[in-house]
Amino acid sequence: MNAPAHRRVLPEAPQRRGWCPGLARPMPTGDGLLARVHPPLGILSLDQARAVAQGARLYGNGHLDLTARANLQVRGVSEASSAPLAGLLAQVGLGDRRADGGPQRLTLTQPLAGQDPAELIDVPALARAIEAAALDIPGLPAKTLVVVEGRRDVTAPEADCLVTAIDAAQVDVAIAAADEMHRVTDCAATEAPAVVAALLTAFARTGRRRMRDLSEDERTRLAEAPIASTRGQDRQPGCPARAPSPLCGGGWPDGLLLRQQGSGEESDGADRGSGLHVGHAPSGSGAPLSRPPSGVTLPRKGGREMRGGTFAPAAGLHESGRAHILALDAPFGRCTADALDRLVSAAEAVGADALRLSPTRGFVLLAPVGAPAAAALPDLASDFIVAPDDPRRSVDACTGAPGCASGSTPTLLDAERLAQTFQPLAAQGYTAHVSGCTKGCARPGPADLTLVGAQGRYGIVIGGAPGDEPAIHLPIEAVLERLGRAKTVGLSAAFTSDTARADDRRDGRPA
Repeated sequence: MNAPAHRRVLPEAPQRRGWCPGLARPMPTGDGLLARVHPPLGILSLDQARAVAQGARLYGNGHLDLTARANLQVRGVSEASSAPLAGLLAQVGLGDRRADGGPQRLTLTQPLAGQDPAELIDVPALARAIEAAALDIPGLPAKTLVVVEGRRDVTAPEADCLVTAIDAAQVDVAIAAADEMHRVTDCAATEAPAVVAALLTAFARTGRRRMRDLSEDERTRLAEAPIASTRGQDRQPGCPARAPSPLCGGGWPDGLLLRQQGSGEESDGADRGSGLHVGHAPSGSGAPLSRPPSGVTLPRKGGREMRGGTFAPAAGLHESGRAHILALDAPFGRCTADALDRLVSAAEAVGADALRLSPTRGFVLLAPVGAPAAAALPDLASDFIVAPDDPRRSVDACTGAPGCASGSTPTLLDAERLAQTFQPLAAQGYTAHVSGCTKGCARPGPADLTLVGAQGRYGIVIGGAPGDEPAIHLPIEAVLERLGRAKTVGLSAAFTSDTARADDRRDGRPA
């Protein structure tokens, strides 16, 4: 008898000793090594997803992280198991492409890239061309990120470089500064890979880790690189206008709105985390470096002020007229190998041929109309967030103790408790972050409320990032009590330091 689909056993990878170059060198954590998986364009075939689940179970501790860059991380890997894990992933096309420490996946596109009729250009083709053009750039930092967006008026994630469609043939190219994006140039979509490669080559030579860290002089010199490198060159082939969607038999209907089933409301609003508002920019010569791209803005701290369409669909079931869109977030970016197997089985049941990773730290499934999409959600609700108003969508959290050696607080347990109390504020668009230390792995940028673990307690940062100076240090019980007051007096007033000593005495710890 054949095994159930979600338990289908894949061929064993060859057993090899030590770390394998086919997998990025795992990072030490409190529960072993962390092995990163970078699906091309953020898409896993169902067989690839089964392989990741099997690898996490056989060669890790069965737990997976989903990142804000739409990648996966296998937890609990050992030095001995990293090589067979790499072999297993390589067999299904998930082996890494670089051995020089550079970015294994450079570009980030929306989960519906190539299927969204609002896209003006072929986003997957452009992203692949940018990946190919930058593959051999030496010295490119591992965390370099290029966001490719084919729609207008969309809130996109923070990135080093942003490529935005102007129309069916032109794109805008911008780079990150400390608190805004600086427009470098516009160009033909077919020229964009060469322009971006020139920018990245010049950036790698600076020795900086992120473009936002560049000085003004460095940024000015960087902006000159694509002009110099492409002067006199012919256009390169590679980025046609948007092709019809194969799923929908010739393209989705014009004017598509993603609506939450049963609500009648558009799935609009701010994405979690830092972001950029992507708007239409005029064609023509490149704008001065001091002027950001037209329609591109950074949110103020906390992110509630972001406007425009979302980069990724909100959790839940959406209807497009010719397809179902199932968006499922992993609570605090964590899921198990068994949960991933169950998701694969659900995808098969609704006729979805792939799992599309989302920067909301979840998955998106596309299923044809007529598939039992609504019936799949209740069975997945125990493993994933399936509703847009779930307060956990507004709370980021890292692994914390004991899974992370840098953490001193059980951030995942505390984030679960905080999310329930935070619900009234989440409904108003507020965000929270429970971080095990000042590194802020789950959310490096600011949130309305940031808790930073330190010696078993939390430093409280209002409207800032984990690295900012806390206004007060509290145990989690005191945080939850004050959060109850915040819905009436506001966050800042609720977390003033006037009663800190009383909170400390109640917890039995010194101020």
